[in-house]
Amino acid sequence: MAGKTAEAPDYSVPALEKAFDIIELLAEQKDGLNQGQISEAVGRSIHQIYRVLQALERRGYIFRDRPAGPYFLSPRLFELAHRHEPLRGLVQAALPSMRRLSDAIQQSCNLGVHNAGRVLILAQVESPAAFGFRVRVGAEFPLFDTATGRTLMAFQPQDRINQWLQASGIADEKGDMREALARIRAAGHEEVADGLQPGVIDLAFPVIGPFGHSVAALTVPYVATSYSMLDLATVRSHAAQAAHEIALVLAPEPAGQSAAP
Repeated sequence: MAGKTAEAPDYSVPALEKAFDIIELLAEQKDGLNQGQISEAVGRSIHQIYRVLQALERRGYIFRDRPAGPYFLSPRLFELAHRHEPLRGLVQAALPSMRRLSDAIQQSCNLGVHNAGRVLILAQVESPAAFGFRVRVGAEFPLFDTATGRTLMAFQPQDRINQWLQASGIADEKGDMREALARIRAAGHEEVADGLQPGVIDLAFPVIGPFGHSVAALTVPYVATSYSMLDLATVRSHAAQAAHEIALVLAPEPAGQSAAP
């Protein structure tokens, strides 16, 4: 009816949302929390969370080391994630956007993740043009020596950045690297001449996961040749949009929020 705004249907499941609130809260606590602390932290009464805690404990997602002791998150979610092979799910989420990107820009693109201090190339889409630059799926590169790796690190929590800088063995260059990561964060992406291949400019964009940190980096090794139909600025815009699309598959925005990058 004219003059009225239709309200979006409410598909929330209160008990399930309480369970997720509790799991996400306990994931950040190394010393555990008691029932009262959980109640206060999630903004719900003890009565509202009591049965949810019982169900989570019964199913093995949380535990107490003694009766009436604090609750801890169990390894149950970790075990389930490894059964699911989460990297395979990431590739499946990314490939449709990667194919659209490659078709639009007539260049190849690849998806990299952090793997034990190195960059692992998880997926690659070939350029549909007669000429292009490819990176082998399964190839590994030093974490801080590539546009992909620096982009992955730039959008991580500071303590994780510190951990991998310490492990990288580049102690004398830490100040410069921190400045580089801050620059990438401010720009929203890395753009630099490829360190291994002359004539290639690497455009790397973070794929932001559900918790606000990069879970992967989408990289276009841009080659300026007579086959290049689009200029660098246009390719940059397409790559940013593709990274945002992948992030939305991994963590859809609530109804009513803008999908603009």
